Amino acid sequence: MSGGGLLVAGTTSDAGKSVVTAGICRWLVRQGVKVAPFKAQNMSLNSFVTREGAEIGRAQAMQAQACRIEPTALMNPVLLKPGGEQSSQVVLLGRPVGELSARGYHGGRQQRLLGTVLDCLEQLRGTYDAVICEGAGSPAEINLRRTDIVNMGIARNAGLPVLVVGDIDRGGVFASFFGTVALLSPEDQALVAGFLVNKFRGDVSLLEPGLEMLRGLTGRRTYGVLPFRHGLGIDEEDGMAVSLRGAVRESVVAPPAGEDVLRVAVCAVPLMSNFTDVDALAAEPGVVVRFVDRPEELADADLVVVPGTRGTVRALDWLRERGLADALRRRAAEGRPVLGICGGFQVLGEHIEDDVESRRGRVDGLGVLPARVRFAREKTLARPVGEALGEPVEGYEIHHGVADVLGGEPFLDGCRVGQTWGTHWHGSLESDGFRRAFLREVAAAAGRRFVPAPGTSFAALREEQLDRLGDLIEQHADTDALWRLIESGAPQGLPFIPPGAPA
Repeated sequence: MSGGGLLVAGTTSDAGKSVVTAGICRWLVRQGVKVAPFKAQNMSLNSFVTREGAEIGRAQAMQAQACRIEPTALMNPVLLKPGGEQSSQVVLLGRPVGELSARGYHGGRQQRLLGTVLDCLEQLRGTYDAVICEGAGSPAEINLRRTDIVNMGIARNAGLPVLVVGDIDRGGVFASFFGTVALLSPEDQALVAGFLVNKFRGDVSLLEPGLEMLRGLTGRRTYGVLPFRHGLGIDEEDGMAVSLRGAVRESVVAPPAGEDVLRVAVCAVPLMSNFTDVDALAAEPGVVVRFVDRPEELADADLVVVPGTRGTVRALDWLRERGLADALRRRAAEGRPVLGICGGFQVLGEHIEDDVESRRGRVDGLGVLPARVRFAREKTLARPVGEALGEPVEGYEIHHGVADVLGGEPFLDGCRVGQTWGTHWHGSLESDGFRRAFLREVAAAAGRRFVPAPGTSFAALREEQLDRLGDLIEQHADTDALWRLIESGAPQGLPFIPPGAPA
């Protein structure tokens, strides 16, 4: 017998679907329910490698952590990784299967994946008491409904009740809720059980008359009003949810343990991938992380990070056009700390042979690390474990580039020359002892009296964050009604709201 299920949809992208899904997962697992997350199709440059070597969206990996289980490819069978304005790499069951234009994907390929997606969901529902599914964008994207496999397409085929999340902080939430339902076909509307308000500020009693009117108009109840809370975003999917010159996270951290803070500048390269690598730095008391796009913004930085990217050669062009390439070379020559991660490591090398990603052939790198990179058609997906700076380190690798390291000191899989470091390993800074050792080196090179706080545990901070999400659901949603939805499906007899989907 299949376990229960729920689809968390949204009125828009970034309405809070990922956070709400994680919160419901954490609430359920604390009630003793065996639960798993699922997202049929994800568009994201922020990905993760499972223990079996499959690439999935990082949001689903974090949701699996909320469920206290290991993530697997079943939880995100289709991952689209944009490579430009018009095309994406298609990752199916954790492995890349080719590049497709948006027209080619939505023109037929997407619908052919429905069977695979449903099979993955059924396997999860056969194993777990409940599966909490996350939609994408809005279920009312009427131009894409015919080939949809992630919103109402999966809900209809799997018989899932649908909870629609709206971000009231953006405004227009009542119109968004009503319009979302009214643009669905009668068959789709029959599965939309109700609404969840996200990011509410103020007195809920002032909102309640509107919620009653919404119920009168739609015949559907609101299952909760979640208050606005800073610093609750789990690993984002569709882009950097921060302004270029804003902090990485809004959460308040403890004051620095030493006399100085440490300033980290992250080059906001095009098609940036796995920018969450710097979250572990931002979690350190006294470390200030910001994203930058101008050379003068590197001047006061104690550490510059060149992050991963889905377009290494394009990133090189961008660094040169903006004058950042020369600024990075000067920093390296002056012995001021620079860290390149994955594509950022490749950028810092001598040259790149790329007949796969950009198909530009040989392109000169910045030449500050003795490494030569050749792009292979086969993608490296791995979960390496090692040691650096006398501390154990874990990470994960997602890259086509193969580096031939010709000198310098060994550093993880890459190298180090002076205070310039390069590695393909994502996630290495989440290893607490290694991160502290690395920051001590950076502080010494920068002449800062910065001291890493001895007790900071990144894993513990993640757990606290997930517990806070679970608390939001437990304290501000009607959990009894939510459980009835998950266990029994959408209520019978929900009214049709005209006009419905266009013919």
